[in-house]
Amino acid sequence: MHLFHDQNVASEPKHWGEKRYYSLDYYLKEIYGEKLYKIALNGGCTCPNRDGTCGTRGCIFCSEGGSGDFAAGPFLSISEQLQAGKELVSKKYHGKGYIAYFQAFTNTYAPISHLRKIFTEAIEDPEVKILSIATRPDCLGTEVLALLKELNEKKPVWIELGLQTIHPETASFIRRGYDLDVFEHAVQNLNKLGITIITHIILYLPGETADDMLATIRYLNKLPIHGMKLQLLHILEHTDLADIYKKKPFYLPDMETYFGLLGKCICNLRPDIVIHRLTGDGPKSLLIAPLWTGNKRLVLNTMQKYFREHHIWQGKEFTPL
Repeated sequence: MHLFHDQNVASEPKHWGEKRYYSLDYYLKEIYGEKLYKIALNGGCTCPNRDGTCGTRGCIFCSEGGSGDFAAGPFLSISEQLQAGKELVSKKYHGKGYIAYFQAFTNTYAPISHLRKIFTEAIEDPEVKILSIATRPDCLGTEVLALLKELNEKKPVWIELGLQTIHPETASFIRRGYDLDVFEHAVQNLNKLGITIITHIILYLPGETADDMLATIRYLNKLPIHGMKLQLLHILEHTDLADIYKKKPFYLPDMETYFGLLGKCICNLRPDIVIHRLTGDGPKSLLIAPLWTGNKRLVLNTMQKYFREHHIWQGKEFTPL
């Protein structure tokens, strides 16, 4: 992935096709010639926001599965989880390339010996093309960075960081547990090692305005990140956020309102940043609100139609520094 310099984005781009943004599918087909299927894995890690290091109840929106509700249980080895994932998608996916996605909890928060074991086991699978690791920016110490550098020399390593917002009041409310400068430091360290950085953003966190959310996008445009996940806030059962919402429901947008704000984010986003997600779909059995997000196919089809009708494309309103 190459950082944006000075491209002409004044006219509507055609190379992304109907999606009108630099999608993960488009990127993977550019690099690998086909879509790669992502297999969610559980590496048996915990989180400093749960074990008492910086908190005990996790982020306010985090589920009991540590946001890894689609990952297998840690009682299976990594090889067994990969094989189970392949079998699960075998009827709809006929490619031979996969992304090993360590999703549940904080996947660099464990002894180096354990991390080396689980990550090596994943990349030794010849069908695994990319190692993707979800973690926190405050869990990337010297030893971890050295291991990631070593792994990245064997197969591409992606690090996914859950920033969610740049605003300190919101960060405190959601119990993120680290300051913005910690995130910046982690991004700079990873970038020096040539590791791909993907950032998670949550839209419509309580109290945030459209201007607040766009400020987060514009802030990230200035950093050497390579990918982004944009997700509407979900209220899931068995979270502290669910308890708050049940006692005093706060505003969550309908579908069209969300697409309007999402469109503004995309138009302001640097054109070279690969978009990995634009909606998000929590487990239906846990979803409290917004319920319209449960119909993933309808949401995606309606979103593409909205983007076409409103002439939305990535980078339309982005101005290089």
